[in-house]
Amino acid sequence: MHDIGLQVVKNARGEVGFRVLVGGGLGRTPVIGVEICDFVPWQHIITYVESIVRVYNEYGRRDNIYKARIKILVKALGIAEFKRQVEADWQFTKNGPCTITQAELDRVSACFAAPAYEQLPESDTAAEALQRDNKAYGNWLKRNVKPHKVPGYASVVLSLKQTGIAPGDATAEQMDAAAALAERFSFGELRITHMQNLVLADVKQSDLFALWEAAKKLGMATANIGLLTDMICCPGGDFCTLANARSIPLAKAIAECFDDMDFQHDIGELEINISGCINACGHHHVGHIGILGVDKDGEEWYQIQIGGEQGNEAVLGKVIGRSFSFEQMPEVIARLLQVYVRERYDDERFIDTVRRLGIEPFKAEVYGTAIEGEKELGGPGYGLVGDVTPYATPYYSPRF
Repeated sequence: MHDIGLQVVKNARGEVGFRVLVGGGLGRTPVIGVEICDFVPWQHIITYVESIVRVYNEYGRRDNIYKARIKILVKALGIAEFKRQVEADWQFTKNGPCTITQAELDRVSACFAAPAYEQLPESDTAAEALQRDNKAYGNWLKRNVKPHKVPGYASVVLSLKQTGIAPGDATAEQMDAAAALAERFSFGELRITHMQNLVLADVKQSDLFALWEAAKKLGMATANIGLLTDMICCPGGDFCTLANARSIPLAKAIAECFDDMDFQHDIGELEINISGCINACGHHHVGHIGILGVDKDGEEWYQIQIGGEQGNEAVLGKVIGRSFSFEQMPEVIARLLQVYVRERYDDERFIDTVRRLGIEPFKAEVYGTAIEGEKELGGPGYGLVGDVTPYATPYYSPRF
């Protein structure tokens, strides 16, 4: 999804290099990048990327701000011609000053020394016992704790997606406290993800329970990483002058409707991405459910896409139909989930069900048939059409 994407690979001889993709992007013209070269030796990756940028600088659309992107040039020239021009330019820079030497790689690598890991057992029996005896702690371990390459350690995601709080928001006090947790539990290092959460990358397994208790007091231990309420959300109309619609209040409304953790764990992995305008700062194109704020005669409406996914197998979502009002959105999400619960196979994620069935069953459920006396969905002031049966689970009590 990026203008230039690099993936570390090895060739048949075991040499390290990069697979290079170009021409990706979201926003007004969402495009998945295409491969321009399957292997560039690591020594030459800077000069190769430089040649990509030089070709773009020479032929990119400077006359139109909306088309001033590598993806537009790749589309206009075609990947074969774009690659030909890059390769031709590269011949002039390939062994130039920006070629990486082993000595330079070693010098820079020395600046990224690994922490002083201790020699620890693969697992901690005391921690495993606590997991069995404490359901809330066990759920947190399942959702927020990730494997580590060093035995006895784990990577921990501190959730900034507590219901009632804007996704990704943290107070100054929380940030100070998170820094203190990093000092205490993770060699003083704290990372921020594009999913709008925090990560402590190097936590001893024996410290996990203490970290969970501390994070819980800070409101950072919600066991929802990868679940429905772990939404990506842009600032939207409350803070951004470009936005067509509010994003944060919508994320709050959706989270409050599905704030039962048992329900969320039953639904399983689900990515909801919300953008307040076509610039796609919330990455709605690659959400399992993507929500785009649009303007209709000065009123805010929301367009739904489903089937998108980020990662190495990125897919753009598909629009299911006409847009919805703010008040309709929680019910729309509920209807999409009804189809998933009804049609899913065992252990099948929402995105897998969408891929298998296509968007039509979801579209039919959302739009349904007109209620007597109501016009079809989509016009100002009209409610959702069709009868809505709440998801049948003892955990779920819809509040919309």
